Amino acid sequence: MNIFEQYLDKIKKVILKLSKNGELIIPKNLDGITTEIPPIKFDADISTNAAMVLSKINKKPPKDLAAILVDEIKKDDEFIESINVVKPGFINLKLKSIFWNNFVKEIIQNSETFGINKKEKKKNYLIEFVSANPTGPLHVGHCRGAVLGDVIANILLFNKHKVTKEYYVNDYGNQIINFTKSVYYRIREILFNEPFPIDNYELYPGDYIINFAKNILNSKSINDYKNFKNISEQLTVLSTNEALKLIKKNLNKLGIVHDSFISEKKLVINQEVEKVINYLQSQNFIYQGKIKAPAGENTKNWIERDQLLFKSTNFGDDKDRALQKSDGSWTYFASDVAYHKNKLDRKFDQLINILGADHAGYIKRISFSVEALSGSKQKIICKVSQLVKLIKDKKPFKMSKRKGDYITLDDLINEVGKDAARFIMLNRSSDVELEFDFDSIIEKSKDNPLYYVQYCYARIASVFRHIEKDIKSKIIVKNYNFKFSKEEINILKKISEWPKCIDISSRKLEPHRIPTYLYELASLFHAYWNLGKENPEKRFINDKRNISEDKLVFLKVTSNVIKTGLKIVGVSAPEKM
Repeated sequence: MNIFEQYLDKIKKVILKLSKNGELIIPKNLDGITTEIPPIKFDADISTNAAMVLSKINKKPPKDLAAILVDEIKKDDEFIESINVVKPGFINLKLKSIFWNNFVKEIIQNSETFGINKKEKKKNYLIEFVSANPTGPLHVGHCRGAVLGDVIANILLFNKHKVTKEYYVNDYGNQIINFTKSVYYRIREILFNEPFPIDNYELYPGDYIINFAKNILNSKSINDYKNFKNISEQLTVLSTNEALKLIKKNLNKLGIVHDSFISEKKLVINQEVEKVINYLQSQNFIYQGKIKAPAGENTKNWIERDQLLFKSTNFGDDKDRALQKSDGSWTYFASDVAYHKNKLDRKFDQLINILGADHAGYIKRISFSVEALSGSKQKIICKVSQLVKLIKDKKPFKMSKRKGDYITLDDLINEVGKDAARFIMLNRSSDVELEFDFDSIIEKSKDNPLYYVQYCYARIASVFRHIEKDIKSKIIVKNYNFKFSKEEINILKKISEWPKCIDISSRKLEPHRIPTYLYELASLFHAYWNLGKENPEKRFINDKRNISEDKLVFLKVTSNVIKTGLKIVGVSAPEKM
């Protein structure tokens, strides 16, 4: 039950009726009209800005228009106790107890579907995220994008969309050549005691390369060790597989499992790059031309040459984009265009790419290439995962252990755990930098948002244990005829926002709204819980160690939303803390 949508529909019907009767002039659409929870200082449950939206076109003060709307809104509505108009023209509705009784009854009876937007057209999504080069372990920079992509998938799945989570394996090009060389030299170091060329900055120096080399040798995949003098295709495959195994292990530790892995090398071998180039040429989106030096580049050192270019400027880009290098090999962009053609050929309704901050400048060209391939601007959505700054003792924190010059995802999870890593990575919108403060994460206080939310669920579970009930079991109530307290109504109003939170998170692909909502709900609950320390009437368990049905229902409804939200974020809901 989305009560805001329910009353928004009612208000819009009232406006259309008044318009039809000639009492109101209405704009082309009513999208600007909203229903929200009013500020706590007002004794009301739902507020609408309808009168203010209609004021200008009707050339009347909002309060005058509100007076017209009020009579119609409360007509034939058994749930409205009162309606008030407050400056500058908000219409505030207070609902009767019977409304909240029906509300909690529906949640109890439909706990697993509460929050799902059943009216929304269901789509088939492909979410590509992480897609780090298979050259070593994942680092903290990958963590935020990984959690972002995974929780977006969880939200869409909760809302009954179809979702495929995909990893694009960049196993072709110079970085793979240099990576394979690194493994090759480590194997020679092990077999023949040859020193690793540490001064070669193209190589990967991390200790994990030694582990890859040992794993390959132990697998006996390479038989002729004595003649191990050249880098072979076999070694490239074995090395890449070792890196992918480690990456999958890292992701699994974070609670992430991809549905599919697509190899860039296979796209090249299957000539999918040539095929997409031919297609774009047939559509007149490719030409031979020269690219001028980028802004800030020393023009004396820039060599203009004929290149195969994609007409990215046709779609609004600042310059056309190269598809081929000087040696005739394909650029990374060309392979990426082929990959996105592969995506489109699989007939998804919507493509979503999660990109790191260092790839933000890549959004235009890939979006425009998808538009050229599909004829649609809306076919792809790119979300940027901004940088993460680790803070400990109010200073930048580094904890890498000779694994290269970065902090590994494995280190982070070992330090704080999966739950904290996931929850805190969503603590702010993905398009702004995030500070990951280790000191606050280990605190058992309001300053630790994960602890505060999980402790809310654990507190409710403790009540169920005291009355010898399982918090996970369904409860049966025959008569929903309760008189909830003011504090309980405030929490139920927050719970009523859950479908709205899911809806906005799903439509805007903004998963940070979920932990923010959970923290706000938990804050209201903890404040109410603490009232029981001074006032016995506010306690959930009475002197006879029993609980009233209204409080049992209230706790069950609250716990259901907390647990559902934590599950979407991908963290646990502990019953004891």
